[in-house]
Amino acid sequence: MSTILWQPSPEQIGHTQIRQFAVAAGFTGADAEERLWQWSADQPAAFWEAIWTTMGVRAARPAEVVLENPTAMPGARWFVGARLNYAENLLRRRDDTPALIFRGEDGSRREVSWACLHEEVARIAAALRSAGVGVGDRVGAYLPNLPEAVIAMLATSSLGAVWSSCSPDFGVPGVLDRFGQIEPKVLVAVDGYHYAGKAIDITAKVQEVRAALPSVRQVIVVPFLDPRRDAGFVADGLRWDEAGRGEVPELTFAQLPFNHPLYVLYSSGTTGKPKAIVHGQGGTLLQHLKEHRLHSDIRPGERVFYFTTCGWMMWNWLVGALAAEATLVLFDGNPFHPGPEALWQLAEQEQVAVFGISAKYIDTLRKYDYRPREGFHLKAMRAILSTGSPLLPESFDYVYKSVKREVQLISMSGGTDIISCFVLGNPAGPVRRGEIQMRGLGMAVEIWNDEGRPVRGEKGELVCTKPFPCMPLGFWNDPDGTRYRAAYFEKFPGVWCHGDYAELTESGGIIIHGRSDAVLNPGGVRIGTAEIYRQVERIDEVLEALCVGQDWDGDVRVVLFVRLRPGVTLDDPLRERIRRRIRDHASPRHVPARIIQVTDLPRTLSGKITELAVRDVIHGRRVKNTEALQNPDALAAFRDLPELRN
Repeated sequence: MSTILWQPSPEQIGHTQIRQFAVAAGFTGADAEERLWQWSADQPAAFWEAIWTTMGVRAARPAEVVLENPTAMPGARWFVGARLNYAENLLRRRDDTPALIFRGEDGSRREVSWACLHEEVARIAAALRSAGVGVGDRVGAYLPNLPEAVIAMLATSSLGAVWSSCSPDFGVPGVLDRFGQIEPKVLVAVDGYHYAGKAIDITAKVQEVRAALPSVRQVIVVPFLDPRRDAGFVADGLRWDEAGRGEVPELTFAQLPFNHPLYVLYSSGTTGKPKAIVHGQGGTLLQHLKEHRLHSDIRPGERVFYFTTCGWMMWNWLVGALAAEATLVLFDGNPFHPGPEALWQLAEQEQVAVFGISAKYIDTLRKYDYRPREGFHLKAMRAILSTGSPLLPESFDYVYKSVKREVQLISMSGGTDIISCFVLGNPAGPVRRGEIQMRGLGMAVEIWNDEGRPVRGEKGELVCTKPFPCMPLGFWNDPDGTRYRAAYFEKFPGVWCHGDYAELTESGGIIIHGRSDAVLNPGGVRIGTAEIYRQVERIDEVLEALCVGQDWDGDVRVVLFVRLRPGVTLDDPLRERIRRRIRDHASPRHVPARIIQVTDLPRTLSGKITELAVRDVIHGRRVKNTEALQNPDALAAFRDLPELRN
C-alpha cells in the first residue's frame, strides 16, 4: 500500500463538507466516504436528489421525476420537468465582497465585486439581446482568462443561449474548426494579450475569424491590449464599454429545462476536426457543486485559483465555483514569467486557499528544483489541485518537500467529455503517494479488463456503468447520436468507456496509467505510457519524454523520444541509464527498443503532449488536423528518422 503523505486530523475530518454530507446520509466511521460512494453509485437518483436539496439549487420549478430510463446509457433523463437557470445559480450573492480578482502577467490587478458582477452581467445580457441573441443561440468567445469572459458567459447563460470559447493563442483555422460548426450569432473578442513579456496583437486574426463566420451579427471587442483601441478594426465591431450603455436593466433569468444546452466544448482534434461536445446546464451545475463543495471543500468567500485558458475545460470548471460562493482568482499570461515564482507570489498575495495547476507544471518545477516554500509562506493555501495528465509519484514527493507540508494534494482526472472528473479528492481522507484519492460521488466508476469484468489491483479500462447527470447531451451536428455512441459506448455497449488505462488500488485509490489509445502492446502485453514516463522523468537530464508503439516485424516495439536539458546530448551511457531505470523499476517489457533525442515535443492547444500525432508521423500517415497543435512544426523532427529504419 502506498505511503500516506498527508492525513487530516479528526477535527478537520468532522468539519469537511463531504463528511457532514456522509453523516446526513447515514454513514459514519473511518470508511464513511467509501460507503457514501457505494451508496451514490448504487442509488444515483437518491444521491443526486440529495445534492440538489443540500446544495440549495435555485429553480423556478422542481423536477417531476429525478431519473427517467435509469438503465439507458445513453438515454437516461435527469430531473425531468425542472426549470432553472445556470447563471442564476452562480450569481447567488449581490454584495460588495469580491467575486473576481484578476491578475495580469504584468502585475496589473482588478477586482469585481458580486454587486458589480451582477450589474455587468445585466448590461452585457442587454447588449446580446439587442444583437438578437435568444434561447438556443450561440455566443463565441475569443478571449484570455479575463473578468470579461466570466461576465459574457453568465450573460449568455442568463438568456438561455449557448457559450463556447477559445483562447487567443489559437490560430484562425483552429478557431474556425470550432466556431464554424456552431455558427455563433455574436463573437466576443479581444484585441490582443500579453505573454512572456510580449504584447501580442490579434486584431488581424479577429478580422479573419469574423469574415469567415457569416452567422455573426456583432463583434463585442474587449480592448485589453490597447484600452484606447476603437472597435472599428473589425466589421460589426462594438467596444465592450459601449455595449448595453445607458441605465442598467434588471437582470432576468430564462427558466430552462435541466438538459438545455449551456456549453459547447471541443475535443483536442488531433485526429480530425474537433468534436463539438454539448453540455447541459443542470448536469454541469450539479456536478460542479458536488466537486467544489464535497470533493474540494470550497467555502463561501474562499479564494480559488486555477491556471487555465478559455480553451481548456478547467476554465468552465473554475467558473462553476461561483455557485459555491467562492472568489475566483483569474490569471492571464505565462506562469513562468518573469520566473517560476510568478504563480506562488500571486497565491500568497491574494491568499489563495485552493490552488490549481497542471501536472506538467508541477513536474517542470521539480525538474528545475524550484522550492516555493523557501520564498513564500502560503499560509492560506490548504489544497493544491492537479490535472491534465497523470501526476507522478515523484511529483507528490516534490509538493510535500518543496511546496508545503500541511496541504491536501488533490490529483484529479476526467475530461472535456464530461466537463468534470471521474476521480478526484477526498478532504476527509489521506493522500497516498502516486494515487488519486477516490472515485467521484454519484459516478459508478470501475476498472474493467478486456473481458468486461471489474478488477482491483490490475490495470484496465476506466468505465462508468450507470448514467450520471453531466454526460454530454451529444455532439453538435450528430442528430442520431451515431458519433456520440461510437466515442464512448462502442467497446462496452451500454457502459461509458472513458479511454483511460487505470488501476483501482487496494486502498480504494486510483492510478491513471495513460490514455488507452496510447497504450503500447509489445508482445501482446498492454503497457501504459505513464508507467514509462514515471521512470524516465526521474533521470535528471530528461526534461520530458514521449513514448509510442512502432509497428515492426509483425509486432510492436516501444520507441521513446526524449527532450533533454540544454547542453545535454543523448549518448550511449545515458541511453543505458534510461533503459536500466525502466527495466529495474517497471519491467523488461517496458524497455524501449529505440531511444531518440528531439528538441521539442508536439502539444495540443491546451498544452498536452500528443502521442497519437507522433505515432501517425513515424508510420507515414498524415496528421489529420495540425491546427489542433500549438507547435505543429515540432512534428518535422519525427519524419524519416534513420533510427526507426532498423
